Amino acid sequence: MAPEPLPAIGLATRGDWVSGYRFTPRIIETGRLVSVGDGITWVAGLPSAAMGDLLRFDEGSQAMVFDLNRDLIGAVLLHDTPRLTAGSVALLSRQALRIPVGDGLLGRVVDPLGNPLDGRGPLTRVQGYRCLEAASPPITARDVVHAPLYTGSRIIDTLIPIGKGQRQLIVGDAGLGRSSLAIDAVVHQRDNQIYCIYVLIGQKRSAVVNTLETLRRYGAMGYSTLVVAEANALPGLQYLAPFSGCALAESWMAQGRDTLVIYDDLSSHARTYRELSLLLRRPPGREAYPGDIFSVHARLLERSTCLHASHGGGSMTALPIVETSEGEIAAYIPTNLISITDGQIYLDRELFSSGFRPAIDIGKSVSRIGGQAQHPAIKAEAGRMKLDYLQFLELERFTRFGARLEADMQQAIRRGQILREILKQERLSPMAVEGHMAWLVAFNDGLFDALSQADIPALLGRLGPLVQAAGLTLEQERARWSRQLTELVTQSRQVGP
Repeated sequence: MAPEPLPAIGLATRGDWVSGYRFTPRIIETGRLVSVGDGITWVAGLPSAAMGDLLRFDEGSQAMVFDLNRDLIGAVLLHDTPRLTAGSVALLSRQALRIPVGDGLLGRVVDPLGNPLDGRGPLTRVQGYRCLEAASPPITARDVVHAPLYTGSRIIDTLIPIGKGQRQLIVGDAGLGRSSLAIDAVVHQRDNQIYCIYVLIGQKRSAVVNTLETLRRYGAMGYSTLVVAEANALPGLQYLAPFSGCALAESWMAQGRDTLVIYDDLSSHARTYRELSLLLRRPPGREAYPGDIFSVHARLLERSTCLHASHGGGSMTALPIVETSEGEIAAYIPTNLISITDGQIYLDRELFSSGFRPAIDIGKSVSRIGGQAQHPAIKAEAGRMKLDYLQFLELERFTRFGARLEADMQQAIRRGQILREILKQERLSPMAVEGHMAWLVAFNDGLFDALSQADIPALLGRLGPLVQAAGLTLEQERARWSRQLTELVTQSRQVGP
């Protein structure tokens, strides 16, 4: 038996602590490191260890309990030193992993444990700590998705709308602009009072630097946090990265704020979890993934929701990214994530190669609940436009066979070609919602029909500022929108490119 050590308190309260001291025995469990390698440690002893407990080794390394066997404990390393060898003493901290939260993390780059990576010193204005693993909000605390989250993309905001609290998957092959869509969405939140968390999992350092520089260049780091686990980081950190970003977003959601979290990407996360599971000798399943890979992603994404006003009214919108191979959307991990999320944005390689960017395949993309959060005026106009576009795609297939078409069909094809030109959008050029309403009304009323496709980009670039200068709002009746928009388009044509 040994006396309890003095707590870290001031001298003024030391006498009070001593007067209330009780001499009691303490039980400390110690274990011994049996083997270490590839980010995995096997520890003997520690009979009361539980999944997720934090282990501390006597030479300074840290690990998290990840597997429980009869004789050994499997743990994933979170921090290691060169002195970590077999025989090192392991201590059970009886603490779950936590990350610092608060407004002090805005504009910062941290690792999954909350350690700064940007060279700007320690974190300030930390408002507390939050466990990485937590239960998702109960049904009674949730509200229906009722408010839109605008990304600035003409295709997404009109045809595949996203609501605050929704989980919308971005799926496609590598190199088709999946991360670009997510970065554009973050940049567009500059004036929307939405905090953004961008999680980079297993990415090269060049990709991390490019993402950081882009967000800084467009002023997005003032309301954003980057959680980074690079490709050379320990597998345990790569596994924990999305849970860290989720915990950070949850802290702001609990305060009644709206948040947007990007997981880039969950394919790398799944591969990391597969690596850890195989090293821990868990039985493999389909494509060597462990059987609980679905559960891992489900308990992560189920934490994204829209809270009821009685619970603060905050929201966490998730945009997970997943990679496909040769456009195989029915692969194991993409299929799992599609079944968990509320819709998907599918990027197609053929569209990308043809110059249609963002290369979003409208036919394979869907938003199952975003429509109920879409503004009624946008929803009505987008419904008319989508019908015209789908008819155009059907007619365009017939033209490949050299069939002769009637005049009304030729007009429909021309309108479809104009619409396809409208839907093209350069990177980092988001459009306000009033601009979406403007081009939707202009297209549905035929104001673009007399223009050539080459004139469309210049007109769209002037249309948004003209509409904002005119003070048009979505709540105004459609007749006024159409009348004023006709005048604005006429003026824009006179100005010329």
